[in-house]
Amino acid sequence: MSGSRSPEELARERMERIEKAVDLKEPDRIPLFIFTCGDLLRRYATGYQLYFDYDKAREASVRFASEFPVDSLGAVLAAEGFVFALAFSDYPDIAPSVRFWSGPMHDTLLDKYTRWPGRELPEDSILQFIGGQFMDVDEYGKLSDDPVSFVNEAILPRSCLNLEKPGSAKANASLIRLGVEASRFLKFLSDTAVDLARIGTPSLPLTFAYAPLDFIGDFLRYPTGALLDIRRYPDKVKQACEVLVEPIVKVALSLKPAGAKYAFIPLHLNEYLSPKLYREFYWPTLRKVIETLYDQGIRSLVFFEGWHDAHLETILDLPRGWGIAYFEKTDVRKAKKILGGHTCVMGGIPPSLLLQETPDGIMEYVKSLLEGVKPGGGFILAPGVADIPKETPSENLKALIEAVERYGRY
Repeated sequence: MSGSRSPEELARERMERIEKAVDLKEPDRIPLFIFTCGDLLRRYATGYQLYFDYDKAREASVRFASEFPVDSLGAVLAAEGFVFALAFSDYPDIAPSVRFWSGPMHDTLLDKYTRWPGRELPEDSILQFIGGQFMDVDEYGKLSDDPVSFVNEAILPRSCLNLEKPGSAKANASLIRLGVEASRFLKFLSDTAVDLARIGTPSLPLTFAYAPLDFIGDFLRYPTGALLDIRRYPDKVKQACEVLVEPIVKVALSLKPAGAKYAFIPLHLNEYLSPKLYREFYWPTLRKVIETLYDQGIRSLVFFEGWHDAHLETILDLPRGWGIAYFEKTDVRKAKKILGGHTCVMGGIPPSLLLQETPDGIMEYVKSLLEGVKPGGGFILAPGVADIPKETPSENLKALIEAVERYGRY
C-alpha cells in the first residue's frame, strides 16, 4: 500500500522491486506489471483517440495508473514498426523514434502493414498489424548483400503508398512529415513517462530488438512464406537471418546513451516451429542478438508468444541473469521449475481470467499461483500481453492488485 509515501518514493520502491526480481532475488513482494496495446485503456477513450490524440492517450494512461496502482505500466499505443527502425539503423538519432508506428505516422506514409480505428477500422476498435509480403524468394540474395539498403530501396516503396516513387516530391514531403510526427510521438512517450512518475508509477527504461526470422516473416514474406522458405530455401533463410543481426543490434543500442537497460523483443514464429526447426533457424540468431546486447550491458525482455513449452530449455543456453522471459500461455510454474535461478520469469495471469472470473476467484487463483512461483525470487506477475479487454470489471482488477499485496509478500 502506498500510505503516506511521496510519488518519488513510490516510484523508486516499485522500480527496485522489479530490478531485484530481474536480478533473481527476492524483493519485498512479487512485482505486478501491466502491459497494454490499447484495449484496456478504451475504458477512458475511444480507440481512435488513443492512437491519434496524444493528449487523450496520455490522460488515459495516467487515469488507469491512478485508479489501479501497479508496479509498472507498459502502454504501447502504437503498431509494430521495426522495419522502419531497421531502415534507419545507421542513424541512432532517428531509428528509435520510428520503432513503433503511431496513427499519425500511418497517415503520413500510408503503410500497408497496419489498420487503424477511424481509418480502415471502426472508430472504437484497436489497431491491427496484418504484416505483408513485399519480397520475392529470388530477392533473398539482395537482402543478404545489404539488408538496410534493400529495405530502404525496395521494401519501403512497396509497403508504403506515399513512398512508391522514391525521390518524388510526394515521397520527400512524406518523409519530412514523418520526421515531424516522430518528434511528436517521442514527446508523447516522454510526457507520459513523466506524468506516470508524478503519481509514483515508474516506466521501464526500454529499447527494442527483434528476432531475425520474425523480421522476415512479419515484414517481408508473411509468416506463412517464412515457414515455407525454411524448408525450400534453408540456406538463403539462414544467411539472411545472420546478416540481419547487426542492424537489429544497432537499433537496440541506439537508446543505450539515453539510459536504456532492457531490450523488448516480441517473438511471433516461435510456437509454430518444431524443436528441431526452432534450434536450426530461429534460436541461433535470436540468441546472438540477446547475448550481444547482454555483453553491452542491456538485458532483454523477451515476450515468448503463444505456447513456448517445447523450447523452454533453450533459454538455459543464455548466460545466467540475461533478462526476463515473459510468457503468454506457457504455465509460469513449469517455466519457473526449469528456469529458476537462471532467468527471471514473467506472466501468469490469463486476460480471460480477469474478464470472466469473480474477485474471490481471482484472489484464490493468485494465491495458488504465487505459492508455486515465489520461492527463490526471480518472478514478475503480469497478464498475458494479448491485452486485458476493456470490459474487464474494475473490481476484478482491484482484486488482482489486492491479491498481489496480500499473497505476494516474501
